[in-house]
Amino acid sequence: MSFNTFGRLFQVTTWGESHGPALGATVDGCPPGVALTEDDIQPWLDARKPGQNKYTTQRREPDQVEILSGTFEGKTTGTPIQLMIRNTDQRSKDYGDIVQKFRPGHADITYYQKYGIRDHRGGGRSSARETATRVAAGGIARKVLADILPHLKIRGAMVQMGATAINRDAWDWDIIRDNPFWCPDATTAETWANELDALRKSGNSVGAIIEVQAAGVPAGLGAPVYAKFDSDLACALMTINAVKGVEIGAGMSAAMLTGVDNADEISMGETGPEFSSNHAGGVLGGITTGQDIIARFAVKPTSSILSTRKTITISGENTEIVTKGRHDPCVGIRAVPVGEAMLACTILDHYLLHRGQIGENQGRIG
Repeated sequence: MSFNTFGRLFQVTTWGESHGPALGATVDGCPPGVALTEDDIQPWLDARKPGQNKYTTQRREPDQVEILSGTFEGKTTGTPIQLMIRNTDQRSKDYGDIVQKFRPGHADITYYQKYGIRDHRGGGRSSARETATRVAAGGIARKVLADILPHLKIRGAMVQMGATAINRDAWDWDIIRDNPFWCPDATTAETWANELDALRKSGNSVGAIIEVQAAGVPAGLGAPVYAKFDSDLACALMTINAVKGVEIGAGMSAAMLTGVDNADEISMGETGPEFSSNHAGGVLGGITTGQDIIARFAVKPTSSILSTRKTITISGENTEIVTKGRHDPCVGIRAVPVGEAMLACTILDHYLLHRGQIGENQGRIG
């Protein structure tokens, strides 16, 4: 299986399976001299780990990260950083009934069609468990960015679950961690709790939309054609397991606007250009404007459900399947830290690319 690496200068290669002994990431291109220990990475993994409330999978994993290489005396050396997270609570026997069957909505059938072999234990590489490695790598990216862009702030929220969206006028970042949904709207969080309780008890699942934002991103990151910042960010978010759609700024809603409504008017402020709005999501022509980066991604319903579904066997026979095991009724709940991590990695990668090509020769206005 090839193509397990993302990034150009800040490169992350992930490895491991959901029910293997461990999974991890090799991070190459991290600048030397950055103070880094496991304690800098662990809080982000703690935010993503399973089993923290009744609305997520009850698989109990400590997700304790280990740094195996790339640091010396608490600082990065510039050599590859090897991260490892051991699996401790696998229950592979839960998947014994699907050895010969393909789960509808899952990657089982496509993996087998491509490789002629698949890891049926929790989905192997197609499992959302793989995202723990991205969050660990994102922890490194965040630490580097804190040194070079101290005013940068990356954060995310779940803005829709199923058909129920938040009231954006009630958005409050301070309550994100006060509810199990990463929801910035307290009233909607209560509604989601009732809706998900019913779905969870019925053995069903539901999708969600996650929004990630970055404030303090400098203007000039990205390139006009094949290395657009927004195209690389969209690609990074689209590679997250279960993601089926990505939009930047106004996204699909831009199709409903007129040119007058969509144009983010520009004026000169005391510290530089200022924009009247941000329909562009902080990116124009593939290059960051200095405004907030805003992106959203849609996560499909968890495919592992208790309802009986029609399927086929490896030998081509029609049959039915019920998926057992421990699964998220809404996998989007734990996707917020993953989206933040991919945004952090994309920003750092493009910052390093920009610094290497442009240096101090950037255009000035005013």
